[in-house]
Amino acid sequence: MRAKMIASVIAGLVLGGIAAIAIIPGVQDRVLGPAGTAGSGKALVGGPFTLTDQAGKTVTDKDFRGRYMLVFFGYTHCPDICPAGLQLISAALDKIGSKADKVTPIFVSVDPQRDTPETLATYVKNFNDRIVGLTGTPEQVAAIAKAYRVFYEKTPNENDPSSYGMNHTSIIYLMGPDGEYVSHFTAMTSLDDMAAKLGKIL
Repeated sequence: MRAKMIASVIAGLVLGGIAAIAIIPGVQDRVLGPAGTAGSGKALVGGPFTLTDQAGKTVTDKDFRGRYMLVFFGYTHCPDICPAGLQLISAALDKIGSKADKVTPIFVSVDPQRDTPETLATYVKNFNDRIVGLTGTPEQVAAIAKAYRVFYEKTPNENDPSSYGMNHTSIIYLMGPDGEYVSHFTAMTSLDDMAAKLGKIL
């Protein structure tokens, strides 16, 4: 299953899926600043949240204190950039060995209408057993998206309303054990670069 997922990611990127990384031109600089920080020297990213994990358990940001978090927003019906981002996270954590034990990778769905805990449980296990899938009510998802400065919107499908897409910011945030922003990556960051940076920080 995992091998098939990797193949589909590569195919999707080759067919033009990489365009999804720039859903909003300049969004990364507007959110994080050129060096990943706001004008005050501190990134305006992150904050409290209450969501439901893939086991159906209610979790908050406090449940992850003391650990680094790799936070990535997307949805399970995403054709290309979400699988690419999750595969990158998985491969980078595998590459840094025991240091990965300090990190909880988190996939937050921006599609709560379709992404139930059960759906997320099936989806994230295709990538890495470490990944925590989070969903919630539309209001809860909107709240964490606002805290992380993440844009998302539904793109209707007139021919099949149930097969709508979701435009969304595709930044991978590295948050510290205190919940504060540390760094960020994109789904197009190279595996070597991401692993090297994580290894240095951890």
